Amino acid sequence: MVTLSKIYTRTGDDGTTGLVGGTRVKKTAARVQAYGDLDELNAHIGLCVTLASQKGITAIASNLSIIQNELFDLGSELACPQGIAGPGIPSTSPEQVTKLEELIDVLNKDLPALNSFVLPGGSLLNAHLHIARTICRRAERSILSLHEDESVPEATRHYINRLSDLLFVMSRAASTHEGIKEYLWVPGGTRQPARQQ
Repeated sequence: MVTLSKIYTRTGDDGTTGLVGGTRVKKTAARVQAYGDLDELNAHIGLCVTLASQKGITAIASNLSIIQNELFDLGSELACPQGIAGPGIPSTSPEQVTKLEELIDVLNKDLPALNSFVLPGGSLLNAHLHIARTICRRAERSILSLHEDESVPEATRHYINRLSDLLFVMSRAASTHEGIKEYLWVPGGTRQPARQQ
């Protein structure tokens, strides 16, 4: 169990941070960028959990709560220098990727077919799930950028890719649950600006 007795240490005042095991790296390092993006994603998913809970959409809220824990595990994994994973550090598994795929299939089976791309919006939950999806894609890019120099496990890369797909399906499921019509992309659908009175 992690014990946090002191919140500030001043050790990062020089622009470095500690990885698992004590190695100091720049806060701008690719590894720190990767798990920092995951932290941002986790925070935004927390907002989505809150909104889904308020709407009584338990299928989304409960599954996102599990995913928050898995993202923290994934962040801990990325905070380990390559090949120096400490004891007790969880690893993302192929089974977790499979569970995301199964959840996507369950949520997607009752959704209407799409004949255009979906625009974010219609409800707060829908919009915030789309924001989470785009943060997830950025986190994936950071992880793949890190992978170009230091190996990142395959299951980790697959998990974050599949999670963005799940967040998209959840955004659609949220709209369906709330009875809100989805906004669809209209190619070339420019609008005339409103006239001033």
